[in-house]
Formats: sequence, structure tokens, C-alpha cells
Amino acid sequence: MNAARAVVVIPTYNERENAELIIRAVMGLPSGFDVLIVDDNSPDKTADVVKGLLEEFGGRLFLEERPGKQGLGTAYIHGFRWALARDYAFIFEMDADFSHNPLDLERLLAACLGTDARPGADVAIGSRYSNGVNVVNWPMSRVLMSYFASMYVRMITGMPVHDTTAGFKCYRADVLRTIPLDHIRFVGYAFQIEMKFLAWCYGFRIEEVPIVFTDRTRGQSKMSKGIFKEAVVGVVQMKVDSLFRSFTR
Repeated sequence: MNAARAVVVIPTYNERENAELIIRAVMGLPSGFDVLIVDDNSPDKTADVVKGLLEEFGGRLFLEERPGKQGLGTAYIHGFRWALARDYAFIFEMDADFSHNPLDLERLLAACLGTDARPGADVAIGSRYSNGVNVVNWPMSRVLMSYFASMYVRMITGMPVHDTTAGFKCYRADVLRTIPLDHIRFVGYAFQIEMKFLAWCYGFRIEEVPIVFTDRTRGQSKMSKGIFKEAVVGVVQMKVDSLFRSFTR
């Protein structure tokens, strides 16, 4: 695997406690992933931690600083555009807080690469719910909210994905070139749903890779009731709008 062909996009906001640890964990993997940190002017100076590592990981670690907190979805879209402009073949999204195990990046990449006997996926999803419920350290109320949210999305959209809100993914570059990133509606929790839904509508092959999701042990969660409400209400409008669109590539 050519290291320059795969990049992990990691948005950060007040992740000083995790930044160096997650960068070193990803950099130590055998496939040689590059890392792009997209920082939204974190008050805790997360960006300074990243800057302190740029020379050590020269040519593999990159930092994009934005002027303020603009939402998870816009951070990922910023990273996607950055990666597409540099001709990466595989573009990952991942949290900074170790809720996504860096070792599973290798499994997502393998799913997209495929084998002689099985074609690679266009989108590989690190799935908490494709093989039971695999979540550690969440209160039961949050597990149920997340699980039934995915069931609700499947029911409304018809999308055959168990973990519709998952934020741990690998995209082939063609997927992100096809999806009209300028017209992505959501910036919070529902961003993850919308991206999967559009990939499915355009006919891309989606594969779920079972993972164990572990809640953060350092830093503060960014989840809120408003973000969850956006997903619940927005998914109906997203489905209705799709009935009046043409998805050709």
C-alpha cells in the first residue's frame, strides 16, 4: 500500500489531551496512513500540539486551521476537498478521542481494497450494530437512543445499513467526487446519515465492518439533544427530497 494514497481526516475541537496520542497511534500502523487534522480554533490550543509534531512526521501529518467552530460536517467536507485536491485514493473519517480504535483503520482499508474473490467496497463503515450491539462505556439510555435512531433511519430511507449514524468510515475518492459536497445540508449528527444515504442513492457499494466502539475517557463529548433532533427531523425531509432528484454518475 502506497502511504500517499490513504489519508485519515480527524476533526478536532478541544482535543489537546488526545491529539498527540491519536496521531502517533495512526502513524504507527503498517499501511502508512497520512493524517489530516482539521482544527476549529480550539480554545485549548489543540493546534499547537499538532504543530509540534509536523516536523517529526514531515510529509505525512498535515494541519488545517479554521477560524472557529463550524460543525463536524463542514470540518469533514473541508478535509474531503483537501484530500481530493491531492489525489488520495482512500479517504477516512475518524474521531480523535479513541472511541474508534485506530487498529480498525486497517480493516476498513482491507474492505475497500477487496480481494481476488471479492470486489472492494466503495464505502466501508466501522459498524457498532452489524453484529449485535458493540458499544463500551455508554449509559444504556444512549445506547438505546443510538440503536433505535439507526432503526428509524433504515425504516424511513430504506437504506440497508445497520449503523446509519456511524462516524468511522473509509471512502473511495470516486464517492466523494460524485456526491455534491456543496449541497450537503447537515453539519451535525445527521451529516453522517446524509453521506451514507447519498452514497447508497448513487449506487455505490457499502460494506459494514463490525467494530467495538468505546466511549471517550479523555476530554468532553460534543453530543447534544439539538444535534440528535437534527437527525430525527431532517431524515424525513432528506428522503422526500431524494424522490425528486436524479442520482446518476
